Amino acid sequence: MRTAPLRRPRTARALPFGMIAVLFSAASLAAQDVGGIVLVEPFKVGTFAIRDVPRVGLVLRDALVIDIELANEVLERNRAFPRIPPPTDMLDLIGRYEYGLQRRLYEIVNETVAYQRLTGPTRAEYVYDVEDVRILPPIMYPGKILNAASNFYSRVAADAPEGEGEDAVRERRANRGIPYLYLKPSRGAVIGTSDRIVIPHGREQTDWEVELGVVMGRAAKYVAADDAQATVFGYTVTIDVSDRGGRPPGGNPTTSDWLVEKGHDTFAPMGPWIVPKEFYGDPMAELRQTLDVGGERMQEATAGDMIHTLWELIEYASSILTLFPGDVINLGTSGGIGMGEERFLQPGDVLRATIDGIGTIQLPVVEGPPPVGDIGVRLPPLWSYRRDPGS
Repeated sequence: MRTAPLRRPRTARALPFGMIAVLFSAASLAAQDVGGIVLVEPFKVGTFAIRDVPRVGLVLRDALVIDIELANEVLERNRAFPRIPPPTDMLDLIGRYEYGLQRRLYEIVNETVAYQRLTGPTRAEYVYDVEDVRILPPIMYPGKILNAASNFYSRVAADAPEGEGEDAVRERRANRGIPYLYLKPSRGAVIGTSDRIVIPHGREQTDWEVELGVVMGRAAKYVAADDAQATVFGYTVTIDVSDRGGRPPGGNPTTSDWLVEKGHDTFAPMGPWIVPKEFYGDPMAELRQTLDVGGERMQEATAGDMIHTLWELIEYASSILTLFPGDVINLGTSGGIGMGEERFLQPGDVLRATIDGIGTIQLPVVEGPPPVGDIGVRLPPLWSYRRDPGS
């Protein structure tokens, strides 16, 4: 990572008249919702530690990061561009994207590319190589995270008793019912691809699930599935890490415990960045997600395996609570999870989750330290109430 102090980038030059003419000619063909601007390159958005300071950035070619605040400062030295406050964080960017920021980000990309400021001797001081910055979670942090349970037919088959998978899928296709969503913790659980997944001490049944994360762009309440696409900002890669060990016996008769299973710190990896929806296409046609553990392919699925569509999940969720910009809905996962394979994460494993068109998050797995002291009611290690906690 670079260690030099932040410097003010060199003053931008005004666009040559000929270049202005070309850009304005092309802009006349652009869609109205971006203010008549033709974008020369698509981009992604993320949060990065640049000299140990969290900064919101544009990602070009999956290799270059543009510091939005510094790039905006350079752009505004040209009086042709009005002053627009840069986003303070990703939540601010998402909330203001349709209120002026989308156009400004397009302008930053176009100017940077037009003046060859990405690479070579004319590279701007606000441009960084991805490998020179730390990739943080793209949203720090979502207001809420909703996960879809058992939303892939291959998962239904995997969860069925041996030999009954086909019958279970047939029954579910005939009766899809309504979605099942649950809340996943945000701050503490959400980590980026530069972090590590920590297996809690004594919780040896730690599992994986790759999922498409849908980032909301508008407030949504009682939104119909047919109208849901307009409420989305973009898409990211997520992993729903899970503790399959459950509660110890005794006490409260409830057997399921979603907090134990889904709520541990580091159990919601997200990233490496977000693709705005205009650069991804229809997830119900484009989605292909994979997950490898230690280099071995464990999960691979497409949208055709999903039970409820993304749009149906938004309709269902918004019928219960209001979705806000920056909230995340994870669409569920396919078969191939550790529980079905009788295999769980071990310290030293590396998880690699990829969604085509978005990117890859790769995280090492480590063992958490034992707790200090004993207060009697903390979650106990599996070995204290299961004979074979690793199976």
